[in-house]
Amino acid sequence: MITLVWILASTFLVSAVSLIGALFLAMKSDFLKSALLVFVSFASGALLGAAFFHLIPESLSALDETVFVAVILGVVVFFLLEKGVWRHCHEGECPVHPFAYLNLVGDGVHNFVDGVAIAASFLSAESLGIATTAAVLMHEIPQELGDFGVLLYGGFSKAKALSFNFLSALMALLGALATYLFISYLPNTGYILAFTAGSFIYIATTDLIPELHKESSIKNSILETVFLVLGIMLMMVLKD
Repeated sequence: MITLVWILASTFLVSAVSLIGALFLAMKSDFLKSALLVFVSFASGALLGAAFFHLIPESLSALDETVFVAVILGVVVFFLLEKGVWRHCHEGECPVHPFAYLNLVGDGVHNFVDGVAIAASFLSAESLGIATTAAVLMHEIPQELGDFGVLLYGGFSKAKALSFNFLSALMALLGALATYLFISYLPNTGYILAFTAGSFIYIATTDLIPELHKESSIKNSILETVFLVLGIMLMMVLKD
């Protein structure tokens, strides 16, 4: 029971990081709008960095090169998901862009896996669980900040972006509980990590980065490039 309390408390703490977007609720709309592309740039870099420096290497450490099938599957599935969303959302008629919903789905899967990792660590040793929680927490701060910016850019209101991002983050609790209750029956999480990497790569390269190309100002383009690289570098630094 004590282990379960540790698992639930740690996972909820990680989920609560998604509320970091509340720091930006007080911003004026004009300033927030001008800052959104910077957030999107950072999110693009963070997504790519998470995929290539964390998710794929972690998958390869548990499995062989077949994990790349799961990566490609993640790209294809999210392509089909976006196609399905666009059937009901024609350009100029949809208040929320499809990539905002896709980001929620991809982040939900990622959060579920975070919950699996935290629970499995605590079931091994309390000290390992605390260390894993700290590592996930550090990764989630830039990730959730970027996700909040993506949802705002995609058309969500501030309050809706904050609440939906928090609901997506709570998938970590579901992953933790599933691991605690059914750890002996769960499949290898390497494929889930690889699939999530594919979804992150798709969202960053087909939805977010093309939006950045719409900016023609040299000053803003340089700023976006800097934050794109910062997102990548931060994920690189946070590795191990």
